[in-house]
This record gives sequence, C-alpha cells and structure tokens, in this order.
Amino acid sequence: MQTLATLLAAIAPLDRDAMLNARRYIDGLLKPQGSLGRLETLAVQLAGMPGLKDGLDTRRKAIMVMCADHGVYAEGVAAAPQAVTAIQTMNMTRRNTGVCVLGALAGAEVTVVDVGVDSEPLPGVLNMKVARGSGNIATGPAMSRRQAEDLLLATSKLTLMKAAEGVRLFGVGELGMANTTPAAAMVSVFTDSDPLDTVGMGANLPADKIAHKVAVVRRALAINQPDADDGVDVLARLGGFDLVGMTGVMLGAAAAGLPVVLDGYLSYASALAACRIAPGVRDYLIPSHLSAEKGAQLALRHLELEPYLHMGMRLGEGSGAALAMHIVDAACAMYNQMETLAGSNIELPEGK
Repeated sequence: MQTLATLLAAIAPLDRDAMLNARRYIDGLLKPQGSLGRLETLAVQLAGMPGLKDGLDTRRKAIMVMCADHGVYAEGVAAAPQAVTAIQTMNMTRRNTGVCVLGALAGAEVTVVDVGVDSEPLPGVLNMKVARGSGNIATGPAMSRRQAEDLLLATSKLTLMKAAEGVRLFGVGELGMANTTPAAAMVSVFTDSDPLDTVGMGANLPADKIAHKVAVVRRALAINQPDADDGVDVLARLGGFDLVGMTGVMLGAAAAGLPVVLDGYLSYASALAACRIAPGVRDYLIPSHLSAEKGAQLALRHLELEPYLHMGMRLGEGSGAALAMHIVDAACAMYNQMETLAGSNIELPEGK
C-alpha cells in the first residue's frame, strides 16, 4: 500500500549525465550555440527527467484543475458570489472556460476535480470532495492534518495514474472564490513576508477592501501559528482543498519523473508547499507566466524560478499553464527535429 512517505521517496534527482549529453547535442544543432536561449535550457531540463528518458515527447498533456470553496469567504474577501465556484466548475464540463479553450489549443485534456466545492456532487466532474468547503482560516485551521495528507496522497495517485496512461506533461489549475486569501497567507509564511507584500486584488476585489483582506490574513497567521518548516502543516492550517490538490499533482508528477507546468499565484503557493515537503520537486517545475497578482514576484523569487511569459494574466484555472505548454512543445520540437551542424557540413568556431 502506497503512503505519502513512499511516494516522496520515489522523487528522484534529475539525471545530470543525460542533461550534459543533451547540452552537447543541442550545441551541435543547426544554429549558433545558445541562440535559442531559454528554449535550450528547458530542453536540457526535460532531458534530465526520468519519465522522459525514452525521448522528449510531451504531446500527451493533462491540466488538472482543482475546484474548492473556502470558509474564509465569509470574511468578505471576495467580490464574486460563492456560488460561482460551482457554476464555473460546471462550465468547465462544457469546455467553454478559459483553461478549456486554451488547453484544447495546446492539445491538453482538462481534468476537472471537485476536491471541496460547496455543492452536491456535480455531473461530469471527478468527485474527490473532502468536504463542502474548507474551514475559515480567520477563525481556525482550513482542515485537519489528516485531511491534508489524505488529499495529497489521493491527488498524487491520480497524477501517477494519468502518467501510467501515457500523459507526459502536466499542468495545474484551480478554481475557488476567495482562494487568493489563503494563497497570500501561505506565501507570507513560506517567504517570511508581511501580508502587505502578498495580498492583492484577486478576482477584482475593490481597492478599498484590500486593507481588510490584509487584516484577515494577519488574523489567520496569528490564530493558526503554522510551522513554516512543515509544508503539510501550512497547507492544513492556512490553505484550502484546491491548494492541497495542486500540491499533490506536483508531488505525483515529480514521483513519476515528469514535468509539471505551474499556472499563476495560487500555484506558486502550492509549489512553495511542495518544495518544502520535498525539495526535489523543484527540478520538475516549469513556471508558465508572471501572475499579475501582488506577491507573484516575491513567491517566484523564493522558488528561484523565472516565468517564460509576461502577459499580465490573473484568471487562474490553469490558463497560463495551457499557454506555456506550447513553449514546452517548442523545446521538444527543437530537440527532436532540427538538423545538426555536422549533418549540414557546417563548422562554426567554438562558442559561435
């Protein structure tokens, strides 16, 4: 029987020899060395992943969207009605939301997972509901540690199952009214930062309510007193089921030796948790875009990740991950399809 501990133990470091060989091969492609910039470094990163040891082929993609409600919504930290979580979750089954449209363009299947929507089970949605919404972090923990650990394991196993079915590139997304509040709280803890630097407008919260949102996060930190060195503790006390679910996908993808594309601010918070739980996860993360949410640069700086896109986006859902999947495909196409200098009888001076 697989446990969270055995899953974490399966996360292997990147194969440095394979990466060195990939770098040498890329340097010999039909171009000046280094002229494709970060596309080259991305291909080298992919080449080191055990799950891609048989070749850089990421055509089979899946974006895992974790949907959940949050008890902290009761504190007035969101502009939209809470019912929008369930409504938009159902819209995803009709394939008409941002992530579904952009995911289809990238050739990615979108898996919609209910890990905590405040509703009855939704038709067409994978039901992994822990509860109908997490606890209000302004008055107590979001969930028990056992709930967090069980959901981490369940979503990790779901990811491993997808990998066994042939998925070679994962993306994460989320949906949940008020979820930027727990994300900001988590980022505050993991980066040891003041909430003034991590709390933003979310889904168009009026500017005159931002100070209240900051105060709510301060209260959540004071009441819950999370252990910053314990990623599961931070998730359980301050997170939400969607944040835990995304963390599980990252752990599962890393255990399968496969890349996972981050989305925006919520995914940064989950990535910080995943890396605190298992530092080796970071090698498998691909940052998609710089979220427009306040605190995004702070979180990415602590993850030591540089996003590939700067689009001013803050939709969430996995929309940024879907866009960045095209860049991953481009890195693979470069590696697999470009001619070599030797094959074209071209000799360039070293470093050219």
